[in-house]
Amino acid sequence: MSGSRGFCCVLAVAACAFACPDAARAARPMVTDDARVVDSKSCQVESWLRHNVSGGEFWALPACNFFTDLELTFGGASATASGHSRVSDVLVQAKQILRPLERDGWGSAIAVGQLAHTDAGRPRHPAGDAYASVLNSVAFAGDRLVLHTNLGASHERAARQNRLTWGVGAEAQLWPRGYLIAEAFGRDVGRPWYQLGLRVWLVPDRVQVDATFGNRFGQAGDERWMTVGLRLLSPRWLP
Repeated sequence: MSGSRGFCCVLAVAACAFACPDAARAARPMVTDDARVVDSKSCQVESWLRHNVSGGEFWALPACNFFTDLELTFGGASATASGHSRVSDVLVQAKQILRPLERDGWGSAIAVGQLAHTDAGRPRHPAGDAYASVLNSVAFAGDRLVLHTNLGASHERAARQNRLTWGVGAEAQLWPRGYLIAEAFGRDVGRPWYQLGLRVWLVPDRVQVDATFGNRFGQAGDERWMTVGLRLLSPRWLP
């Protein structure tokens, strides 16, 4: 969420994931993004705690669909290490639907944004790292199984490097309110990451909780993480 835990709470209240190694992310808890946006004229808040061997992070990402099929997200994270919390990331993103995802059909979208990593509350680079990705989703079996693919690029301003980014994920409905998620994602360098988890609706289409476990392929435990998240969706409240 943000630079201090209090700021994260402010973001969440004002609007009612998982720190991705590169860019766009889907509905919690997936990092691989989907070709869907929050309902028109409504908002959501995705928030979660992420714990790994080096410490913890608290994220909040409020998002609204002010216009038809265009979702705008602004939020960030606070990181905790050695008992101290500080703003670690600030994210701004726009996602535009190109083809709506229909029942047992396919959809497509594009996401662009900036992710700024901060140092003592100040961005390490004022503009942050830029990214863009094409998102595709395909639904099967009455939407009980949905597959997602992402292909994009990011520009790391501090390193002055461009990277290809990718993701492949699946959502499988286990019972009416519960879903299993599985995904792999990465860049054109280094080993990719994977994540497994559960997503459960406490209140259908309004309140969702989730939990995940993830790691880098081939790593014993230095990069593994666990997350617990809460997602809140508003009814239509804009005119």
